[in-house]
Amino acid sequence: MNATVGSPRLRADRSGPGGPVRSGRASRLARYAVGYAFVAPIVAFFLTFVLYPFLRSFYISLTQWSGFGVPRFVGLMNFANLLDDEIFWQSLRTTLVFTVVSTVLQTVLPMALAILLAAGWRGSVVFRTVFFMPQVVSLVVSGLLWQMMYDGNFGLVNRMLTSVGLGGLAHNWLADPGTVLPAILVVSLWQSAGFYMLVFFAGLQGIDQTLYEAARVDGASKIQEILRITVPMLAPVTGVVVTLNVLGGVKVFELIYVMTGGGPNHASEVLGTYLYGLAFGSTAGSTPAVGYATAVSVVVFVLGMAAVGLQFAMTRRARDV
Repeated sequence: MNATVGSPRLRADRSGPGGPVRSGRASRLARYAVGYAFVAPIVAFFLTFVLYPFLRSFYISLTQWSGFGVPRFVGLMNFANLLDDEIFWQSLRTTLVFTVVSTVLQTVLPMALAILLAAGWRGSVVFRTVFFMPQVVSLVVSGLLWQMMYDGNFGLVNRMLTSVGLGGLAHNWLADPGTVLPAILVVSLWQSAGFYMLVFFAGLQGIDQTLYEAARVDGASKIQEILRITVPMLAPVTGVVVTLNVLGGVKVFELIYVMTGGGPNHASEVLGTYLYGLAFGSTAGSTPAVGYATAVSVVVFVLGMAAVGLQFAMTRRARDV
């Protein structure tokens, strides 16, 4: 006789120890074990070298520590000292100015270049390649190259000004507090514009061409097409570019450190160069102040998160409208 649904034997087969339920779980674990084995090294690497140092940095910011010995917990004293640190406030202002100006320049100009190159000019591929070439040069090499070009004695910039009759403007650009930051911004734009141009150029390829055809039928001019179709359709790409520029501006370090080291007289000092000098003793004297420098790095982190959060909120609001 066949076992019925309510028979004790069938119930034991379905729910008893070692029955199909347990074997099904075991088979699923065995099936996923290979995937877990592949993921485990990456997770371990992330926890060890990313998450743990990230969380520990918050603790270090609450200590007085030179990098040697045992950190001494001091609570919020490092952050309280920042409020009276004139160099910190100057570096913060310089960082914000650099971030705002570089974000505007490195968004508007690359977008304009991308629109011009997408218009079908002959040789646009060559121009795209030329504009992108500075991106493949490291920031250290770019900084050293432009440092020589800005030199007051034999720099190429002064020689070019002299050759066109503007020798009165020639001076040591990186030694003048009034021109050092604009000079660095030029280098940043030269180095990054090509990359962001290609990002915008890729975004232009995704715009439906029928929108332009309909606009031409309605008698729209080229300027109107750009302002009413191109720029709004590039809003998602623009949000990405702005976010990258803001993050790059807040944590800028290599270019300024190579070109000026934060000088002259802290005129180009940003948060990145200031905390580097604190951590390795070049700013705080002969004793490194790792705990205090980490407090500055926490400020950099907060600024970056706030800027990105604000940008995401503005992008989401623009999409809803």
